[in-house]
Amino acid sequence: MTQSTAIVWLRRDLRLADNPALRYAAEHAARVLPVFIHAPDEEAPWQPGAASNWWLHHSLLALSDDLKAAGSKLVIRNGPTLQALRTLIDETNATLVVWNRLYDPAVIKRDKQIKAALRDNNVEARSFNGYLLAEPWTVETKAGGPYKVYTPFWKSIRPRLDQLHPEAAPDLPPAPRVASDKLDALNLLPSLGWADGFHDHWTPGATGAHDKLDRFLEDAVHRYPDGRNIPARQDTSRLSPHLHFGEISPREVLARVREHNAADSRPGANKGAEKFLSELAWREFAHHLLYHFPETLEQPLNPRFKDFEWLWDTDDLPAWQRGDTGIPVVDAGMRELWQTGYMHNRVRMIVGSLLTKNLRTHWLQGARWFWDTLVDANLANNTLGWQWIAGCGADAAPYFRIFNPVTQGEKFDADGDYVRRFVPELADRSNKHLHQPTEAAIIDLKRSRQTALTAYDVVKA
Repeated sequence: MTQSTAIVWLRRDLRLADNPALRYAAEHAARVLPVFIHAPDEEAPWQPGAASNWWLHHSLLALSDDLKAAGSKLVIRNGPTLQALRTLIDETNATLVVWNRLYDPAVIKRDKQIKAALRDNNVEARSFNGYLLAEPWTVETKAGGPYKVYTPFWKSIRPRLDQLHPEAAPDLPPAPRVASDKLDALNLLPSLGWADGFHDHWTPGATGAHDKLDRFLEDAVHRYPDGRNIPARQDTSRLSPHLHFGEISPREVLARVREHNAADSRPGANKGAEKFLSELAWREFAHHLLYHFPETLEQPLNPRFKDFEWLWDTDDLPAWQRGDTGIPVVDAGMRELWQTGYMHNRVRMIVGSLLTKNLRTHWLQGARWFWDTLVDANLANNTLGWQWIAGCGADAAPYFRIFNPVTQGEKFDADGDYVRRFVPELADRSNKHLHQPTEAAIIDLKRSRQTALTAYDVVKA
C-alpha cells in the first residue's frame, strides 16, 4: 500500500469510532482523505429539511474538530457526488473509495450507480454497514419474506444483539493536501431565526451523543418503561438525532447499555434496559420496512387504504402546524417542535392522530411538516410513524384507533407541567380543566371522532 490513498465518503456516519469504512481505509492506505459531499438534490424528493440542515452544519463542525485532534482533516465539496469524487481521485491519485451504506430508496439507487462507475474507472469501491444493527436483507420470516409486524421482528433479531460489538476509532494516516469548500458556503443554517434556541437543547457531534447516552443511563433508564410516556420528564434518551447523523453507532449504544446494565443494581434497571433496546430495534424495523417497501414513502402499506378519501389542503392545517388548535396537549407538542426541533414520542402520536383522524388530513402533510422541523427527521422512522398513526401502515392494529387528546393529556401530563411549559396562556387553569379544549378549538373532538370512524368503516368493508 505504498503511498496509496483512500477516500472515505462520509454521509450519516459523522464519527471516528465504530466507523467500518474509516477503519478499512486506515488499514489499507498510506493516506486517508475524509470527505463530505453536499448533494441534497440527489435525495429528491425528500431532501433534508431545515432542522436537519441546522444539525448537519454543527455536526460537521464537531467532526472537523475531532478529525483535527486525530491528526487528520475534513474536506467538504459540493456535488454532484460522482463528479466530486472523480475530481478528488484526480487530485489525490486515490485508488480506493469507501463509505458506509444508507437505505433510503433514492440513496440506494445513487450509491449503486456510483459504485459501478468507480469500478468501471478501475477504482476500488467498497461499502460497509455502519448504520444498523441488522441490515434489511439479513432479517426474514420463516417463509423467507420481510416482516410487517414489529414483535416477531424484534424476537428474530434480539438473539443476535449479544454478538455485536463496536470497534474503537482507528489511528488515522495523514490526509493528502487538497482544498476544501467552506462549511458556511453550504448555506445549511436556516434564514429564519426559529432555530436559534436549538443550542439550548442540543449539542450535535459525537461528544454530545455520548453525553446524552450517559445521562440517560445514569438518570433515567431504570424508569424508562413508564417514564418514556411522560412528556414533561427527561426519561427518554433523546439519541434519535445523534443516531440519524451517525454521531454514535447503534453498536456503541448497545454495548454501553449492556455494560451499564451489568453494573446497575437499581430496581427496574434491567427491565428498563431491555425496553430501551426494543425501542432501538424499532428504528431497525423502520429501515427494514422502507427497504422492502420503498413505495410507502408516498403510498400506504395497507392496500385497503389506497383509495381512502384523505383531505389535503384543509383550512385547519396551518393552525395545527402553529400549535393553535385549541387542544392543549396538541398545541404543547407542536410548539415544543417549533421551539426545540423535537417532540416527545407520546405526543407525536397524539398530534398525529388529531391530524389524520379528527381532521382527516392526509398523513403525508404531517410527514412533510415533521420532515422539515424535526432535528431527528429520518425517512424510515418518519414514514413508519405517520403510516402507523394514520392506520394504513405496518403493525397499525387497530387501524381505527383514535387517540383522545384530553384523556391522553390527563393520563400522561397529569400535573400539567408539559402543557404549562409550552402553552403558558393556560398556566392559570386548574389541573382538572387544563386539558379541556379551549373556546378557540378548531374541531369538536366527539363529532370528528365519529366522522372518522364512519370513514374507516369503508376500509373495513
